[in-house]
Amino acid sequence: MGLFTRRSQDTTITNAAVATLEVDPALAALTGDYVIDAAHSSIGFTVRHAMVTNVRGTFADHEGTLHLDGTDPSRSTAAIDVKIPSVSTGIADRDAHLLGSDFFDAELFPLMTFRSTEARQLGGDAYRVTGELTIKDVTRPLAIDLEFTGSAKDVYGNERVGFEGTAEILRSDWGLTWNAALEAGGVMVSDKVKLTFDISAIKQA
Repeated sequence: MGLFTRRSQDTTITNAAVATLEVDPALAALTGDYVIDAAHSSIGFTVRHAMVTNVRGTFADHEGTLHLDGTDPSRSTAAIDVKIPSVSTGIADRDAHLLGSDFFDAELFPLMTFRSTEARQLGGDAYRVTGELTIKDVTRPLAIDLEFTGSAKDVYGNERVGFEGTAEILRSDWGLTWNAALEAGGVMVSDKVKLTFDISAIKQA
């Protein structure tokens, strides 16, 4: 069952009446403000390297908030801040290159941000959150496809929700244009980047 599941509207009933009749109390109870638990969440990326393999990385230092509305998904919001210097691909020299002026220029632009502008259910547990992604002071639209993975109370009494999501961007749209041509054709780094989100968030009192 989706976080915001509703049945198809009966055209003889008003929208307000449908919402009132079809609210699942268990789902409505999830409505509230949440803080992302960075220790149990992951924000990462995958990019094609040298046309033959993928390089994967993560941003260890991030924070964010969610507002979930269990009766109306369109009222849900998300805000995420990612500290660029926390990038890690497992190779120190590669990380240093990413942080330099060829890519993120992290000294001048240490923060990547996302602010949602719309949320909607695609069906079942699938949702799409659309918003604005800012990298290097360039702001462009981004749509993140999310799956609601469930809710639970942990051993400390915290009420948690989970989401997994993906999005694709062209890094050149945000000014990340560095590349090198390969002798056999193609380029060193793909323009297309896949972003990944594995989020655990704790409900606030």
